[in-house]
Amino acid sequence: MGKVLGIICEYNPFHNGHLYHLEQSKKITGSNYVVAIMSGNFTQRGNTAIIDKWSRTEAALKCGADLVIELPVLYATSSAENFADGSIRILDSLRIVDYLGFGCENPELTLLTDIADVLYKEPKIYKNILSDEFKKGISFPKARETALLSYLGNNKKYSNIISSPNNILGIEYIKALKKCKSNIVPVPITRFEAGYNDLNYSGNIASATAIRNIIKNGNFEIVKNLLPPPSYEILMDNIKQGHIIPDLSVFEKQIIYNLRKMDTSEIAELPDVAEGLEFSIKKVANACNTISEFLVLIKSKRYTSTRIQRILLYSLLGITKKDMILSKKVNPYVRVLGLNNKGKFMISEIANANPKLEIITSVKRFNDRSNNKNLKLMLDKDIFATNVYSIGYDFNSCNNLDFTKKIVTI
Repeated sequence: MGKVLGIICEYNPFHNGHLYHLEQSKKITGSNYVVAIMSGNFTQRGNTAIIDKWSRTEAALKCGADLVIELPVLYATSSAENFADGSIRILDSLRIVDYLGFGCENPELTLLTDIADVLYKEPKIYKNILSDEFKKGISFPKARETALLSYLGNNKKYSNIISSPNNILGIEYIKALKKCKSNIVPVPITRFEAGYNDLNYSGNIASATAIRNIIKNGNFEIVKNLLPPPSYEILMDNIKQGHIIPDLSVFEKQIIYNLRKMDTSEIAELPDVAEGLEFSIKKVANACNTISEFLVLIKSKRYTSTRIQRILLYSLLGITKKDMILSKKVNPYVRVLGLNNKGKFMISEIANANPKLEIITSVKRFNDRSNNKNLKLMLDKDIFATNVYSIGYDFNSCNNLDFTKKIVTI
């Protein structure tokens, strides 16, 4: 077969910047096939996907992807490191992927690899510097950034790379490829769009954050210029159906209820909770009514707002530290969300290349025949996440959509 390009994405929603990235990645690598590893209904920054995973799969397929595979929720809602590890392990397990195309602010692969090498090998000097920085009471991302710059000689060429969110994710992808000893070639693509969290837009380009904000404000004519036509039509169809989840605040009452019901020992078992943070979470949950109020009251230089928001999401989805430990030990399954004719051919090639790989095309069939308790537990988390997500719909909040929704075919 021809060359296969791997993409790791959220497509929340699929916008013109994503289209540019996909087309440039295919052009630069000369790839004939595209497989996308896509987050489900909840995302890495501790938030909701604005529309469901099947709708975003359809948009991806209509805009250039050939096969869309779900990134299990235990990875999709995790730290950048575990998000990258899970994604890369799935891509590598397919045994047909030649390239990984990822967007970043700085496309100099050598510099990204230099940093990834330090994080992969963790030299003793670097670990000592990191430990000293962490003792200052600052957040882990800031401590790591300072330690890396110090270890690399405070070289200015690295400073902008380490502080940019997509560069950081790209570095984690490269590190994960090293851990897997993968033959997949990383290909950084310069982002042709606004910054990751930039709320401004220009012409027909905007970040996904800005687009979600525009949608929340009901400015749909503006959004029309920022999305490829198929993606826009799918989005509007979901809005008409009342199947749109703007952000995690849709579930804030359930989250605060859960935290008030949980005792501190249960909160301590949520991923990312450490150093007595459970007591602060319990105290603040008992004194607030909204997520925005919660984030203001618990704010500290030790914990980023993203980390806190992920903890809130874990409390909603019932994800524990034990679950996260499991995710790091198992080889993930391949859950097919959608494909076209090229994708069907790829599935056949994947099955031939790795006969032992668990490829899920029917959740019920997998549950009926599989004896793998770990994978079934992981899939149960995906199923429950979808069941929670659909509660946020204005209409037709059906349960068990993972059993009733068919694979998206184009």
